[in-house]
Amino acid sequence: MKSFTTSRRTVVQLLTAAGLVSAGLLGATSALAQSSIVVASTTSTEQSGLFGHILPAFKQASGIDVKVVALGTGQAIDMARRGDADVLFVHDKAAEEKFVADGFSAKRQEVMYNDFVLIGPKADPAGTKGNDIVAALKKIATANAPFVSRGDKSGTHAAELRFWKMTDTDANKGSGYKECGCGMGPALNIGASSGAYVLADRGTWLNFKNRADMAVLVEGDKRLFNQYGVMLVSAAKHPQVKTADGQKFVDWVTGPAGQKAIADYKIGGEQLFFPNATK
Repeated sequence: MKSFTTSRRTVVQLLTAAGLVSAGLLGATSALAQSSIVVASTTSTEQSGLFGHILPAFKQASGIDVKVVALGTGQAIDMARRGDADVLFVHDKAAEEKFVADGFSAKRQEVMYNDFVLIGPKADPAGTKGNDIVAALKKIATANAPFVSRGDKSGTHAAELRFWKMTDTDANKGSGYKECGCGMGPALNIGASSGAYVLADRGTWLNFKNRADMAVLVEGDKRLFNQYGVMLVSAAKHPQVKTADGQKFVDWVTGPAGQKAIADYKIGGEQLFFPNATK
């Protein structure tokens, strides 16, 4: 992108010097260069297929292209803190509120939710099946059952660590506990190939193709609620932020059209995310 922008600027400068570019065309070229934004987001929004579903509708409504950089939530927040993104779209409320408190955004808006689920072998050797995530993790630790943690400071990893802290086995998660330092899709692939338990967001699981003999074992615990927030990065911190276009995306995704697009995204008739933006 950088090399393209540089070459485009060079061509325009040469044509201008030759008297071949009008002020109007320069203005149009400038507008074109600004009609895109970067959204730093979590892997679950990308790997679930959500962005592939909603972004064409936003482009049609606004004319703005969106480049999504999908990372673990912690990495996405770091990216936004550096000013390398115009909008932040993640799922770790405590970290998001700190991002706002530190002045990197003026406001956090809730946009949608889904839930976390514990995935594991259908045979469930540790006997985790049910609706109590804390009890399930205790059983995994006691059985020394294989468990794949993302270990990447993502929103899912942060949630997993919160759940472990609710157990009396947090200091000893069992010999089967392993961190992959990877995204949700790769973690699920490791789980599927090794028969391990994995905490996942439901959206990525529903879009996951390599399920082997894995299944949802724990769901329905209210502690598994998974809220997403969206924030415009502060131009006061980073003047290069495309505030107008970024705000258009925030307004759209939290407005009627964006909320409907989120609700309409389904796989096999099952809704992956539930819009809950409030104005």
